[in-house]
Amino acid sequence: MTLENRINAFVDLGKFLSQFSVDGIKKKDDILHNDLFFDSLSMLIKRAKESNGWFDDDNVLFALSSWSKSLTADNLTRWTSAYSFTDTTPKTIAIIMAGNIPLVGFHDFLSVLISGNKVLGKLSSNDKFFLPLIAKYLEYVEPQFKGRINFTHKKLENFDAVIATGSDNTARYFEYYFGKHPSIIRQNRNSAAILTGNESEEELAGLGEDIFRYYGLGCRSVSKLFVPKGYDFDTFFNAIFKYGDIINYNKYQNNYDYNKAVYLMSLFKLQENGFLMLKEDASYASPIATLFYEHYDSEEFIKNKLHDDIEKIQCLVTNLPIKNAVKFGDTQQPNLWDYADDVDTLNFLISL
Repeated sequence: MTLENRINAFVDLGKFLSQFSVDGIKKKDDILHNDLFFDSLSMLIKRAKESNGWFDDDNVLFALSSWSKSLTADNLTRWTSAYSFTDTTPKTIAIIMAGNIPLVGFHDFLSVLISGNKVLGKLSSNDKFFLPLIAKYLEYVEPQFKGRINFTHKKLENFDAVIATGSDNTARYFEYYFGKHPSIIRQNRNSAAILTGNESEEELAGLGEDIFRYYGLGCRSVSKLFVPKGYDFDTFFNAIFKYGDIINYNKYQNNYDYNKAVYLMSLFKLQENGFLMLKEDASYASPIATLFYEHYDSEEFIKNKLHDDIEKIQCLVTNLPIKNAVKFGDTQQPNLWDYADDVDTLNFLISL
């Protein structure tokens, strides 16, 4: 199977997924195999919360729509044109996937297949339905994918390399079990924003999207703010007011109430607006409904801090001239070439 075949298959997948967006689910007439897959995916979206209470319709549809926008011929060609692919015997790549946000393992899945290799996937119990359906769709669109995509609930065996995503704790186990194989093993990372006090209301509203999308559960979700000394948080709170309905979601509200009670009993000083708490803390991984913040007094402090904490940060939102900084509101819409942990997955795969 040629690279062109693989790209074309994912372009067709992108067109199929384009029917599912936050604006609504709308069936189109010119989508391949819609008669077999449209109703099935629609049903999975409606039932997603049964297996993962955080997978509400809006967030699932946002994930599907985001991938549909990424899977265009232009994007896939631009991404793959930076690499030299060879027609070697496909290798089997074990992918151990997380389940914190919908389709969080899709980029690894895509990278393995677009590189001409085989997927041996181990799905998280929190997100185990969408990817098998997508895999089946790809097999219908491009029959040469048959035999190249397998999922297992059993012990992983007979593979050539591993891509594993988990927590800091599970990463140690991954290193132990898979250390003898070529591997990419990802640990906890979080995203942060650096504010100067000169941000527009629109930019701060975009930051709200970076904070609240997926209820803050993604590694690209902003969980930490760096603010100048004397920063006025009222401006920030006013700009994110439109996200206040998030408190009406029971799981989020339960976390808000619980964490607030813990903080108050511990006599921590908090700022809050009824749906988000701000706590001064040097850590990056804040609990749900909480945003940590830290003051800075110079750009030099920030640069030194970022240098020291580079292994903890997934992406950074700011207007400051910092390399690879992300625009406000864009953390949850990475390009195909924006690799998790800044590790070039595709280069790893074609170098095996």
